[in-house]
Amino acid sequence: MSNSAKASPVTESQDARFSHLDRMDTSELVTLMNQVDREVPVAIEEAREQITSAIEAISNNYLQGGRLIYIGAGTSGRIATLDASEVFPTFGVKDRVIAVMAGGRDALVNPSEGAEDDFEMGKKAVRELGLSEIDTLVGVASSGTTPYVLGAVMEAKANKATTVGIACNSGSELSKTVDYPIEAVVGPELIAGSTRLKAGTAQKMILNMISTITMIKAGKTYGNLMVDVVPSNQKLRKRAINIVSEITGVTAGEAESELISHQWNVKSAIVGIKLGLDHKSSVQLLSQSSDYLAIALGEIN
Repeated sequence: MSNSAKASPVTESQDARFSHLDRMDTSELVTLMNQVDREVPVAIEEAREQITSAIEAISNNYLQGGRLIYIGAGTSGRIATLDASEVFPTFGVKDRVIAVMAGGRDALVNPSEGAEDDFEMGKKAVRELGLSEIDTLVGVASSGTTPYVLGAVMEAKANKATTVGIACNSGSELSKTVDYPIEAVVGPELIAGSTRLKAGTAQKMILNMISTITMIKAGKTYGNLMVDVVPSNQKLRKRAINIVSEITGVTAGEAESELISHQWNVKSAIVGIKLGLDHKSSVQLLSQSSDYLAIALGEIN
């Protein structure tokens, strides 16, 4: 076997199980894809310790005021952008969880896959962010060899930022470069090289863990309730009312009235009801409590 063949990442390899896809009927294909997708959580379980170490470092930086920045190209960049974009409506966090996509935002819908080969553009994208030692850069690349992502990581390291890599191959260049490598080795794809499949699913699941657990550690939940939800539409306003009602025991009508007087700030409304404070006093107490609801309520230190 040649050296180039040995170096070929597993995400690009073929699996004999999938050699006759074009001859299978729909039911067979559905069954096969479902079976193959079950390999993803197994791969993530095997990377559990790596994921834990990375999230602890990210959370520590975030609690010091640092930013969480994802960077990727192609499918990986789109998945990272999706995860980052959902943080604001879910947790009320703006401009501290960011995604950078090779080729810019236009590449989200208009493929610009050639951009992933530009090492210097990756460095430039990170340079423009002005990273510091309390920021964390998470490079996402199925192969672990994407030049754009590697350039970004190198620039982040030059700025003493914490670096994390998410790859779906073992021993990749990305993993060797970052402070905290995460390797979810999902194996060959159903369609050889189509990393929007198992690799993409694994990346989304890991990014879900990173963003969600970081936000939990930052006090963005009370129990499992999203008390920093941004009530920007009817569904989310109803959720906010239900959360306030459930935590305080007041009626839905009373919860809505309190939310209105607290400018639809769920945490402030809860503090207001529980401690009899107006919006200004509630916000001040939350600020003094690191914006952690359980601390403001005196439930934990």
